[in-house]
Amino acid sequence: MLLRLAYDIQFDIPAPVAMVTLLNVHPSRNQDLLGSDEMQTDPKLELTYYTDVFGNRCTRFVAPAGRLRLSNSTVIQASDDPDVANWSAREIAVGDLPHEALTYLLNSRYCEVDRFSNIAYELFGHIAPGWGRVQAICDWVHTKVAFNYQHARPTKTALDVYTERVGVCRDYQHLAITFCRALNIPARYATGYLGDIGVPVVLPMDFSAWFEVYLDDRWWTFDARNNMPRLARVLMATGRDASDVAMTTSFGQADLRHFFVQTEIEPASGVA
Repeated sequence: MLLRLAYDIQFDIPAPVAMVTLLNVHPSRNQDLLGSDEMQTDPKLELTYYTDVFGNRCTRFVAPAGRLRLSNSTVIQASDDPDVANWSAREIAVGDLPHEALTYLLNSRYCEVDRFSNIAYELFGHIAPGWGRVQAICDWVHTKVAFNYQHARPTKTALDVYTERVGVCRDYQHLAITFCRALNIPARYATGYLGDIGVPVVLPMDFSAWFEVYLDDRWWTFDARNNMPRLARVLMATGRDASDVAMTTSFGQADLRHFFVQTEIEPASGVA
């Protein structure tokens, strides 16, 4: 299928401020793009691009005082199949993991792995290692945590989610990631487009969060919030947790005034 991806994000800037954005499709999906994936700014700004330590494409610039608009619209080829499940995928012993996977076993800003060792083994230690154990973690988090935008806050950690049992999509993923790491399963945070395709539509649309787990020498998609295979995920960025993949980071004041995200099926005739 073809997907139309778009965003329109606007800020009021009281004074010139340096900013970094992670609003591009992930480099691993570049071959699927059927249009330009370049962020447009109003006013027109000088943009600099770089790849961060996690392999994400980043854009940096200095915004002047006034209204700032960041926007883009593109088309991407997406699979007609939902997320892949592989119940035979095995856990890899820590001593055999590739060096780059070790980072995703450690504490990070929102994932207090050292606080969860006993809890994780009490809840999931009896489950056979592998895909089934990770799915059991997703089942538990999906069942025990209630979704509520009113309880979102930028300081909420996995321990807060475990204690309060309420949050938004990033909170579900942080808790599941922390359980996995506490069981020596590498897990990383992922963010991107996930439209309501094949499921009831929930408005307004937003960027979404899920997570990836390293089993059988590759990364696999899991989603403790939705806890079901979904169609047409489009990855934008991965990192240790949400702090590594913020859509926009301002090094000074930038007040959000407008936020729009689109992920919809694009008719084939709509592509030039």
